[in-house]
Amino acid sequence: MIDPKANAAGNLAADRIDLQLIADMVAPGSKVLDIGCGDGTLLELLVKQHGVDARGLELSQSGVNNCVARGLSVVQGNADTDLSYYPDNGFDTVILSQTLQATQRPHDVLREMARIGKRLIVSIPNFGHWRVRLDLLVKGRMPVTGTLNASWYETANIHLCTLTDFTQLCDVLGLSVESCTTLSRGKAKALPGRTTRRANLLAEQGVFVLTRS
Repeated sequence: MIDPKANAAGNLAADRIDLQLIADMVAPGSKVLDIGCGDGTLLELLVKQHGVDARGLELSQSGVNNCVARGLSVVQGNADTDLSYYPDNGFDTVILSQTLQATQRPHDVLREMARIGKRLIVSIPNFGHWRVRLDLLVKGRMPVTGTLNASWYETANIHLCTLTDFTQLCDVLGLSVESCTTLSRGKAKALPGRTTRRANLLAEQGVFVLTRS
């Protein structure tokens, strides 16, 4: 899992510009759950910029402590096991930012998210990026990049996928891709529809807005 790093909301690290992008996708005043909320950077953005009713679920105690110190409503919990405690349609938007690849059962996590949220926002690192492919082809080793920034034996990521893999999983789960925005070298590009082969090759990250079909 890639942890958010920021001195304050609005002073985001370059590798987490997806947080501001996600914040801009959330309707003002809506009720939001951020799963795997880390130190609360995104939640704080949502509260300060959009006045949302923001709640968080975070696995690490240190992350929960940081969130509480910021005055945020966050509980400690595991996305793989604790989403069942949330009621159906309990939130307008449920967010999973750079966390899906660190879960034990990604398909179950997405299914639960779709149950409790009317709209989902999911960001993932893209294992189909050309630099990842090149490292595997030329070096024959698991890549370390700005987005996938830990060695294979140190990373919390256990279910890496490409943008195409992710959209195919959405199809299996009956989730519609409302929009897809790719990120590469700090630049965002909104796609006209679902991800393309070109995007799957060039994007370092993808941010998806999903709804139930």
